[in-house]
Amino acid sequence: MTLLPHLATRLFGVPLAIYRPKLDVILSVLGPRVGLADLAPPGDYAPPARNPATGPVPIAVIPIHGTLVRRTVGLEAESGLASYTAIGDQLDAALADPGVAAILLDVDSPGGESSGVFDLADRIRAAAAVKPVWAVANDMAFSAAYALASAASRVFVSRTGGVGSIGVIAMHVDQSVKDAKDGIHYTAVFAGARKNDLNPHAPITDEAQAQLQAEVSRIYGLFVATVASYRGLSAEAVTATEAGLFFGQDAVTAGLADAVGTFEDALAQLTASLSPAAPAVTARGVSLNPQMDCSMTTQPDPAAVSVPAAEAPGATAQPPVLASPPAAPLASHTDAVEIAQLCALAGRTDLIAGFLETRATPERVRSHLLAARAEASPEIASRIDPQAPVASADAGHPASPRNPLLQAVKKRLGIQ
Repeated sequence: MTLLPHLATRLFGVPLAIYRPKLDVILSVLGPRVGLADLAPPGDYAPPARNPATGPVPIAVIPIHGTLVRRTVGLEAESGLASYTAIGDQLDAALADPGVAAILLDVDSPGGESSGVFDLADRIRAAAAVKPVWAVANDMAFSAAYALASAASRVFVSRTGGVGSIGVIAMHVDQSVKDAKDGIHYTAVFAGARKNDLNPHAPITDEAQAQLQAEVSRIYGLFVATVASYRGLSAEAVTATEAGLFFGQDAVTAGLADAVGTFEDALAQLTASLSPAAPAVTARGVSLNPQMDCSMTTQPDPAAVSVPAAEAPGATAQPPVLASPPAAPLASHTDAVEIAQLCALAGRTDLIAGFLETRATPERVRSHLLAARAEASPEIASRIDPQAPVASADAGHPASPRNPLLQAVKKRLGIQ
């Protein structure tokens, strides 16, 4: 069994999303090997399975290593190829496994075939909506490999690692000169003007080159749009990278990665992000929501006290912040009622809760209300006599003991 024809059809005359030096290596190996030996894989070979990480939070590690192709036809063991099909199968298995809490893509690839890469990238982004999916360039995530990594919700790159090469390339091999030296002449018989385009036994025509360039540009547009969408960048910013390579912190600065870190760093941070937050310990015991714990001071109860937001015209003053020792006793019931009456008389019932919380004395409240009234009006016309006793009136009067507001305050204090 020979798989050279299959490899040739995947390498020549088709758009590739691969790091150019890696492509040169592949071509240098395959080019002269016309009589390549059979590459039949061992009969017991199976693609490497995902590797669930050990620890308190199970994370599936999916390796994305080697040159990427849509299908390997069993070449993984012999050639270092990795297929989008196998990666997608591992992704689906991790999503379906209830024991897997998150997925980490371990990427070390120069890229590869453009066919199928964007479909797999879309599947990775969709998977991130079900379970957290992070990626780490460990150490190389170039071209098609970066298209996959960019679909993760968070991307790490090691200090020596690189990302980028957001570009597309296609190669045409013209071996007509070699054919002539070997005394071989090929004659193509075809129907359809474009059927013989990219014939390796003849120089490429201008029309064929234009067609290939159009397809390269189309795939490049898909690549740019994919990265821009997944990384939150503008298409102009992605295009401005000019298929360059970005290493370490430069990758983060360019917006192509989120953090510099090793595979172990990414795994540890992903694990930590999944760990449940430690419960908060309060004076009343353990609380799972620290924001629900309030202080031990008296708080207004909306169900028991309905405080109208009546304000004196032009008044802007707020209750003073009065410092007091933590162990200071709460205001007495009598003082609390008197403070409520003073605020009601001044038309500043919105200040009652603040005064009670700061443990203000009735004397301080009187002074504050007088000062606020003086600031709010060019003419001081206070109706509050600091030395006068609180008068009683009918239930509609603010200071009446039968006033609904005062009755609510007394009920809250437990004196009614």
